[in-house]
Formats: sequence, structure tokens, C-alpha cells
Amino acid sequence: MNTRRDFLKTSSNGFGYLAFAALAQQQALRASPSVATGPLAPKSPHFAAKAKHVIFLCMQGGPSHLDTFDYKPKLVKDAGKDAPASAGRYGQAKLMGSPFKFSKQGRSGLWISELLPELGKHADELCVINSMNTDVPAHPQAFTQLHTGSQQFVRPSLGAWSLYGLGTQNENLPGFITISPPPGASRTYGSAFLPAIYQGTKLGGPALPGPMAARYGGGAEATMSNIKNGRYSTEAQRAQLDLVQALNKSRLAQDGGHDAEVEGVIGSYELAFRMQDEVPHVMDISKETVATKGLYGIGKTDTDSFGKQCLMARKFIEAGVRFVEITQGNWDQHRNLHNDLTRNCNAIDKPIAGLLADLKQRGLLKDTLIIWGGEFGRTPHGQSDDGRDHNHKGFSMWMAGGGMKGGMNYGATDEYGYEAVQNKMHIHDWHATVLALLGLDHEKLTYKYAGRDFRLTDVYGTVAKEIIT
Repeated sequence: MNTRRDFLKTSSNGFGYLAFAALAQQQALRASPSVATGPLAPKSPHFAAKAKHVIFLCMQGGPSHLDTFDYKPKLVKDAGKDAPASAGRYGQAKLMGSPFKFSKQGRSGLWISELLPELGKHADELCVINSMNTDVPAHPQAFTQLHTGSQQFVRPSLGAWSLYGLGTQNENLPGFITISPPPGASRTYGSAFLPAIYQGTKLGGPALPGPMAARYGGGAEATMSNIKNGRYSTEAQRAQLDLVQALNKSRLAQDGGHDAEVEGVIGSYELAFRMQDEVPHVMDISKETVATKGLYGIGKTDTDSFGKQCLMARKFIEAGVRFVEITQGNWDQHRNLHNDLTRNCNAIDKPIAGLLADLKQRGLLKDTLIIWGGEFGRTPHGQSDDGRDHNHKGFSMWMAGGGMKGGMNYGATDEYGYEAVQNKMHIHDWHATVLALLGLDHEKLTYKYAGRDFRLTDVYGTVAKEIIT
């Protein structure tokens, strides 16, 4: 196909000559390096980084720390007694011990619930933070704060800040990908006032755990919409895009050479065009070995959905993507805790263990930071006889790889697990620590907007240096 001639034939009213000039200009300027250029080009960190990539395993709904990673023998002993006055308006509720057994795992002897036997085999890679806390016990506010540092305002997400600070390594893929985000959660992967090129690229819809995913869809197949153009060939698309980009750049020049919205459009159009070739290849797991698929639990009813997403995350990281988030929902167990939490953990246990093992054997774990956790935890007192309410004052998250000290607990809640009392880690502190692992100083990573320098941690945040190698 003669792109110039064919495109000119389809043009009218003089636009063919403009298309020809635009095409010539764009082909002269266009380069095809494997490393990203422009605003997504790799940037030097503020100091030597421990991690180059992040995989955030986000458990939406508030997983119970008391039934997974925060062992409380006194809570088991005092089950059935009145909750203490410190429980506030729930002071008349009854304490509820965990129905699940805990045991020491690995050489480090971390206490981990029987719900996570496969993950327990990787205890010596985990740094379990048992002193997390956030500002409010309401899902929308806490979930937003987990991602952006703010519970009220639209602010750039952790992934967007990471991409803004470091750029990415592969110009043919998004630098920030979010798999199966919940409905209406665009602000959790958005860029807000940062240039639009730094926002997350969404794959798939909300994920449901285990058998529910197979029955109802629920993000089991995280795909990218409209990745192929069934109407035009690659050459015709390129010619069409070159014309549009020439017009966009002309408009940009008329506006003085800088307009964040126009620049964002130009960058996103180019990225979208390049993604058509590489994204299907990276997302294709059919050529992975049977052993690798088995490692992630792919092909098994309970673990197939999350396993595919974890494997996909590894492939994205391997291809140079900076930040990948996978969301697994339905951790809000006000009732039916025993069955629902068991199902949730069955869905993620083997896939996450497989991800850790796969990254390690490929030499990727040392510079890939793995994060697990949700927006808050659950109360030590019971609700509906088989459930727990929201608890924002103390809960657990864990991190592994990417410069983390493995096989350790950091911080602690009180003897019942209501509130963080030792080495408290607020969301701002956690954000500061994640950025530090990426080589970014949270006080220096700023963006000027509306007359002031904004940052992810606002005016707060202390790096937990004790947990970094």
C-alpha cells in the first residue's frame, strides 16, 4: 500500500495536501526507540532506588487483620467478654476471637493464619506492618486516601506520582496499569492535576473471588477494549494519526508551546497507536509453560481469575511497566466472615505465592516491590455473630521484595487489635516509605498547581527506615 497516495485519494477540499505535509513532517520526526521518550522517558531518582517497579495487590473492602496477619491470643482467650470502653460506640459489643488458627511460619517465625498456607511458605520474604492506620472508617474516603493521600479532594494517585517521578522503560506500554479496578474508582488511578499521560490505564472490570468470578464474569478476563482497529490498516491509521498530530502540534504552537491538555492528547494518541502491537503480546499467557500456569493456580476454579491477573502483572513488569495494581474486591465481611473470608483467601493465596516465587526465580523480586493490603481493617468485637465492623485505627499490610527487610513484623496494635500502639504507620508514612524505596524523596516530589507545590504526602509523612535494607 502506498500510504501517501491512498490517503491523499481519500482526502478532499484541499486536506490531502495538508495530510501529505503532515505525514512527511511526522515521519521525519518520529523515532522508534524501545525506551520511552518525552514526558514518560526514564528519569533519575533523587537517590539510589531499592525498587524499580511496584505491584500493588489491593484488597478492597478492608480485610480482617485479626484473621490473617495480626495474631491476638488474648482476644481468643477473652472472646465473649464485653468490648472495652475504647471501642467507642460499640462498647457493648462482645469480643470475638479469630475462628482460624495461627502458626509461626518460616525461619523468621512470622505468625500467619491457616487461611494463607501457600503465602506462609514465603514468610521470610514478607515485612508485615501491623500498625497501619488511616483517618476515617468509611470505604469511599479511606479507599481514596489509600491511593491518593487525601480522603476528600481529587488528587494524583500513588501510581501516577510514581510514573511522574520516574518515567517508564517501554514506550510501547503504559507506565501505570490498573487491573480490575472497582466501579467509580477512577480517582484512585487518576492523575488529577498532573499531566494526563501519568494516569493509569484500566484493564478489565471489578473482580469477584473464586467461583463467583467464573459464574458472573467479574473481571476473570482482564482485557483492553478496542486494542485492534478492524476498519483501517496500520499504515492507514498511522497516516490518519500523523495528520491529527500535526494539527494538534500546530494548535500547541499557537498557544505558546505549552498546554497540558493538548500535550496529554498528543502523548496518549501516540501511546495508544504503539500499544496495538505490544499489549496483546504481553497480555497473552497462552505460551507460558504448564508449570508456570500451575504455579499461579491457573485452571483451578478458585484461583484461575486472580492467578491470570498476577501472571499478567509479572509479564507487564518484565516488559518495563513501572506500576501495576490488581484489585480484588468483597473483603467487607460484616457477616458470614468464616465462609467469605475463607473464599477470599483461597482465591489469592496460591496466585500471590506463585507471583513471589516466579519473580524470585527470574531475578525480578529484588527490584520489584510487592504490596498487599486494603483501606482499613476490622474490629475485634463481633457483628452479626459472624462478622466484624470497620476499623481504621489499626490494621495490617505487608510488603516484599524491592528493598524490604523480609521475615519481620513492624509495629503492633494493642492486645485486642483495636488500635496501633507501636511504630504507628499512617497512610502518609506508608506513601513516604514506598516512594523512598523507589528512590524518591516525598518532600521533593512536587508539582506546582493553583499557586502551590503539591505532593503525595501533603505536609506529612515519615519514612520507616527500619524496614528498608
